[in-house]
Amino acid sequence: MKKEAVLPMGKYILKRILIAIPTLIGITIIDYAIMCMAGNPLEMLQGARISQAAIEAQKAALGLDQPFYIQYFVWLSNLLQGNMGYSVKTYQSVSAMIGSHLGPTLLLMGVSLIVSLLMAVPAGIYSAIHQYSKGDYTVVTLSFFGSSIPGFFLSLLLVYLFTVKLGWLPSGGMTTLGSSGGAADIAAHMVMPVIVLSVSMAGTNIRYIRSAVLEILQQDYLRTARAKGLGRRRVVNQHALRNAMVPIVTVIGMEIPVLFGGAVIVEQLFSWPGLGLMTMSAIMSRDYPVIMGVCLLSAVVVLAGNLITDILYAVVNPTIQYQ
Repeated sequence: MKKEAVLPMGKYILKRILIAIPTLIGITIIDYAIMCMAGNPLEMLQGARISQAAIEAQKAALGLDQPFYIQYFVWLSNLLQGNMGYSVKTYQSVSAMIGSHLGPTLLLMGVSLIVSLLMAVPAGIYSAIHQYSKGDYTVVTLSFFGSSIPGFFLSLLLVYLFTVKLGWLPSGGMTTLGSSGGAADIAAHMVMPVIVLSVSMAGTNIRYIRSAVLEILQQDYLRTARAKGLGRRRVVNQHALRNAMVPIVTVIGMEIPVLFGGAVIVEQLFSWPGLGLMTMSAIMSRDYPVIMGVCLLSAVVVLAGNLITDILYAVVNPTIQYQ
């Protein structure tokens, strides 16, 4: 059997980028086709005050009177020149709109990811080490509860409890109107959205990490270490946890698309001024350039997350080689 050549990290990254380019093109073609099937955005303007002639003139100005494939290649040509187009609704630059909404989304996603890992990693490892104990059953039950409860229901429950009844937390937005919007104010507005996102992710990841750690604990080299008289804590800390980092890194990579999808709903419910709220507004008004910009950004982030995950595999486990 011919052995595959081992690639240096730089060449491996270049190889993955070259593979990702056709994937991105395919994603944009599918997205553009689905949007064109949904209808013309200028149909939203039809009414007694706007004549059909004005709509036709606007359609020609935006190039919407052209066939699908011509519209797509015009959009792709502009994208390659660094122009993501302009919003049909607000006439703002799509890149500027994404730039202004990207920060709040990254902040919400980053904090939610950290909080979910702080809950899932210790709980999953504890549950695996104490298999079939009362603590294990408690952790597994809570994980099922966290992954099963709908995000919108948990959001409404938190708003009712902490805003309506107790009055502790604001119900929406990123800052209080009329305030300077300091770190404490932003943190108060983030509490409930972060809880909704992190609880759902942690519930799923606890079971995944538990299964991965249980599989590692059953390996022969750990049985040998225990047979030599090493204590359970030393065996787990020095041997098991190092190898358990690989599935934990996998969990982090899996969270990126989940966060992007969940942020759309959570930002809408809590009026968080991020990409999710902007995307819902663009979908409702059929603002194609904005939707395409967000879809492209989401695809790039997911592919980049997968690449970073592959690189981290070799960092936590030096025996892994790139091919």
